[in-house]
Amino acid sequence: MPAGQGRATMKRTATALTAVVIAAASLTACGGGKGSESKSPEKSTPPAAASSAPAAPATPSKPLASAEARGGIPPKPDAAVQAAYVRALNAIDPAIVNGKEDRAVSRGRDTCGTIHSFPSDHAKQVSLTQQRFSGAKQFTTAQAEQILTAVQTHLCPKH
Repeated sequence: MPAGQGRATMKRTATALTAVVIAAASLTACGGGKGSESKSPEKSTPPAAASSAPAAPATPSKPLASAEARGGIPPKPDAAVQAAYVRALNAIDPAIVNGKEDRAVSRGRDTCGTIHSFPSDHAKQVSLTQQRFSGAKQFTTAQAEQILTAVQTHLCPKH
C-alpha cells in the first residue's frame, strides 16, 4: 500500500469517529430527542416475541437517568402505576393509548418534562400535551386538559 493511502484511510477513520462522538454528544445533550416529537409521527417498533417470563424493564444509564431527572422526567413507572395511568387515559378516550401502552407512558413522561419546564404556563402545558398525544386522531383542548391531569396524577404527582 502506498504511504499516502494509509494516511487517507486514517484521516477518514478519524473523521468518522469524530462524527459519531459529536452525534452521541448532541443526543445526550438533547435528552435523546424524545421531547421534540411534537408533530412527527412515531415509528412503531415490532412487538417482541411472546415468552412465558416477563421481560425485565430496560434501565437507562445513570447519566441519561440523571439528565432526565434534571429535566423533570420521572423514571418509568412500575406495573401498577402504569396500569392505573393507562386506565385513566382509556377513560378519556381509548384512542389515546390505542394498544400502545409504552408509547403512552413515554409521552406522559415527556409531558412531565413539559410541566417541569413551564411550571407557571398552564396553557402551554395543555397545548404541548395536545400536540404530543394527537396523531391519527386529533384530541380537543378539553381532552388534553384531562390527559394532563392523568399524567400529573399518575406519572409526576410532585408537580
